[in-house]
Amino acid sequence: MLLRQNRVTFELPTWIEPFIARWSDKFDSPETRMRLAIELANQNVEHKTGGPFGAAIFETGSWRLVGVGVNLVETSNCSILHAEMVAIAMAQRTVGSYDLAAGGRLHHELATSTEPCAMCLGAIPWSGVRRVLCGARGQDACEIGFDEGAKPADWVGELNRRGIEVARDILRDETRAVLRRYAESGGTIYNAGAGA
Repeated sequence: MLLRQNRVTFELPTWIEPFIARWSDKFDSPETRMRLAIELANQNVEHKTGGPFGAAIFETGSWRLVGVGVNLVETSNCSILHAEMVAIAMAQRTVGSYDLAAGGRLHHELATSTEPCAMCLGAIPWSGVRRVLCGARGQDACEIGFDEGAKPADWVGELNRRGIEVARDILRDETRAVLRRYAESGGTIYNAGAGA
């Protein structure tokens, strides 16, 4: 059988562009950068455009926003469109390179509302991101039924060994509230137990 489509595309929900345009906070602290990721997750739940996960990528130092992502798994029928993957793709498009480090000349930071799952963890070193901020823990996502996949027990150490800094539990309670709200509202817990 021949493939009828020769390209894969995805679109961010229409609410994102006006939402970002209205964002008034400067991104000069880890908390303000994380707050954007959390609010992206929250808005994704509110607008019913995907799962309760949000991510944003910033140029280190200037703190210029270069990419945002929300979970688009259900709306796109594509299991790889997690918030981090979408943010990485958008940032790479903005920068004009698959390497956000530009061979070591640039530094970018990923703020993700929940720690990366196994797939997103694997993508981080290849993306060129040099620092990762995490809100909720993977166990918080698992508590509402999501399957985070097979990650190394010391995944933080693994990233550190690759020169990628990780900061955890930034505004964790706020992110956990978004996860719980999603579950309580009947949001789909896709791929639950897929690894069982």
